[in-house]
Amino acid sequence: MRESRPVIALDFPSFEAVKKFLARFPAEESLYLKVGMELYYATSPEIISYLKGLGHSVFLDLKLHDIPNTVKSAMKVLSNLGVDMTNVHAAGGVEMMKAAREGLGKEAKLIAVTQLTSTSEEQMRDFQNIQTSLQESVIHYAKKTAESGLDGVVCSAQEVKLIKEATNQDFICLTPGIRPAGAAVGDQKTSHDTCRCLSDW
Repeated sequence: MRESRPVIALDFPSFEAVKKFLARFPAEESLYLKVGMELYYATSPEIISYLKGLGHSVFLDLKLHDIPNTVKSAMKVLSNLGVDMTNVHAAGGVEMMKAAREGLGKEAKLIAVTQLTSTSEEQMRDFQNIQTSLQESVIHYAKKTAESGLDGVVCSAQEVKLIKEATNQDFICLTPGIRPAGAAVGDQKTSHDTCRCLSDW
């Protein structure tokens, strides 16, 4: 079933800030909410229980990247929280991604981060020593993610068509964070990063 709801980022430092934000929405409306590192580390798994108790779907955005067995064990913990989607770094490799899938199980969606949005092509070539274009790197990671049995990737809206051609039409392309034309780009480095829609799955 295609997901039609946007994923709303709860980029807040505290439980109270989250409650204040959610009060703006009708109590009966089921939202798809993203909990990132800052909020999760500030509130512990309690935030997940709270949001699920309100009837919301939760994308836990922790971007796990470690040895396969550690990631597998961590995913078992996250599966017990009842998250609807979570993620890993594709750079962790096929073995790690397969272990993550095994640990999480099939109930939740599992996607991978290809290249961080703060990474420019110049940085990728200099620091990671990946001597292709940024787009080629993203497509390569997406193919490896699909090969590992994951459900999709985080990507730019500009890359969705190419990724689906390289994988399949049901492959999730999560592209959060629209920046209006003329808006400050902040820590986003390239057009790969700044052109963002909400979701495509």
